[in-house]
Amino acid sequence: MDSIHDYALEYRLKALDPELHARFTNCVLSIQQLLNGYQRVFPDFTDHTVLHSMTVIDFCNRLIGGQIARLNQDEIFSLLMGCYLHDVGMGVSNRDLAAFTRELGVVCPEAQDAGDLIRQFHHEFSGLFIRKYAEFFELPSAAHLRAVVQIARGHRKTDLLDEHEFRPALRVPNGNTICLPYLAALVRLADEIDVTAARNLGMLYSLDKLRAERDIVEHRKHLAVRDLRITDDAFTLLIDDADPHITEQIHSMAAKMQATLDECRAAVLGRTPFTITQRVIRVQAIT
Repeated sequence: MDSIHDYALEYRLKALDPELHARFTNCVLSIQQLLNGYQRVFPDFTDHTVLHSMTVIDFCNRLIGGQIARLNQDEIFSLLMGCYLHDVGMGVSNRDLAAFTRELGVVCPEAQDAGDLIRQFHHEFSGLFIRKYAEFFELPSAAHLRAVVQIARGHRKTDLLDEHEFRPALRVPNGNTICLPYLAALVRLADEIDVTAARNLGMLYSLDKLRAERDIVEHRKHLAVRDLRITDDAFTLLIDDADPHITEQIHSMAAKMQATLDECRAAVLGRTPFTITQRVIRVQAIT
């Protein structure tokens, strides 16, 4: 897979519907500021800024490949918005955090570390945030709002096989339909495979500040993943030939990625007319 897929979704949306494309681009700057809010809670955490969202879009372009011709403008718009907003729940304000935890019926921040709570439920917080502030995102209808909420929520934990939550043909006012299981699966998989050192350059400067052994191992694990190679049948993590403990951690991460890949493939192949061609996660040491 090469550069022919770069910005394919953006170009396709502009060609199909310039107005929807303008709605999308008008939101990007404000979304960028919202995403930066995660650094208030997680100053040394894996990147969740607009750079991560752009990488997720790039991976979606590569996963979709030639199937892009089968996506209508409303699916592309909803996917792009979902990509940009899927992690907006990582930086919610204290006021929204309190309100969202009450709405979800989960333990309030006073009873546990707020960071742990946000990490655990940030996909749900993203959905609630998008719904609460929908007027700022120029979404053209209630159906588009539902689509973007579900795509953002669907990037982790949620059941993509749920026929009520993830309809394969959500109808929008112009008569088009949006295939929620496919679009949510794309974002979930694209988010899962964004693990290389390029995502975590800031870790190079914060590693010496860490105290917890768990955090040090997590940082070193990601820094050892030098690149991700995507082919039609596999994802290959290219890693430094690091110490055995870090290599073991990377293989454990790859097993988790494989479980996500299997889950996404099952949802897409079983509930949609689309496909995810990649079947396996591989780990290859750089020699």
